Amino acid sequence: MATTTPPQDQSRRGTGERAPGRLGNVIFKGISTTSGVMILVTLAAVAIFLLYRAWPALVANAEEFADVSFIEGNLWEWVAPLLFGTVLAAVIALVVAMPLSIGIALFISHYAPRRLAQLLGYIIDLLAAIPSVIFGLWGFQWLRPLVEPLFAWLSSNLGFIPLFADYTSPARNITTGGLVLAIMIVPIITATIREVFLQTPRLHEEASLALGSTRWEMIRQAVLPFGRSGIISAAMLGLGRALGETMAILIVLSPGYAINFFLLQAGQHNTIAANIALHFPESSGIAVDALIASGLILFAVTFGVNMLARWIINRRAEFSGAN
Repeated sequence: MATTTPPQDQSRRGTGERAPGRLGNVIFKGISTTSGVMILVTLAAVAIFLLYRAWPALVANAEEFADVSFIEGNLWEWVAPLLFGTVLAAVIALVVAMPLSIGIALFISHYAPRRLAQLLGYIIDLLAAIPSVIFGLWGFQWLRPLVEPLFAWLSSNLGFIPLFADYTSPARNITTGGLVLAIMIVPIITATIREVFLQTPRLHEEASLALGSTRWEMIRQAVLPFGRSGIISAAMLGLGRALGETMAILIVLSPGYAINFFLLQAGQHNTIAANIALHFPESSGIAVDALIASGLILFAVTFGVNMLARWIINRRAEFSGAN
């Protein structure tokens, strides 16, 4: 089908005048494209730097680390417990934070009065801006003494389960660190899920209620399916922060280099980020390369977690209630 050019566009072409907004579109497209490319360039630059600085440690043998006080054996034997502790602390934080975050987000978006919901939204956003060192001090001074009786009770009554066996005071263990991380990531996860829940189509909710559903049944049938991909994205966002957290874990945790599931014992676990912050100021030579190599491994794990989350979201998009 043939198209005709409007007379006003023909007159502009004849006079060489640009159509309104065309220059702005070109500028905006250039800025957007440049910003996207810069993200990829920055990511590649970080990866190249880490790989370049970590390479001497990656190819070194155990004898070359003999003079490094905090490394026993080769690089992989040293990093493995740190990676285990990093993942364990992040998993504990995510298990605790996700139900709380979903519940708070649902209360703000579908239960609370408008003024209370606005106030809670401001508080959640404020909590997300608190520095991690403040959470670490709070966890060490307030949370740790609070959970010590609970940990002692768990060890006394459920000590036959290896997870809760042989609790020793003070509670500077991986569970306390995971609880502090959970409080840290709750605001981020909650804010993300809240915005997703608020985007649920009103017609979906009204249709469910019109069929006789209760409010909870409406949420289960309309809101949660619609926000499934957003919940996964929020979980991965919180997991990413938990994996890379440094100061809070460094303050709360009594470090160790073991691979086990004794969650209530101090001196058993440590994380990669906290270990780097602990040893980097006094390190030099191959020790610095080893710490950067552990950072490279953490970078790869975080990148892999985000790629896995994107794959899950894309795989389940066709089943989302938004479609």
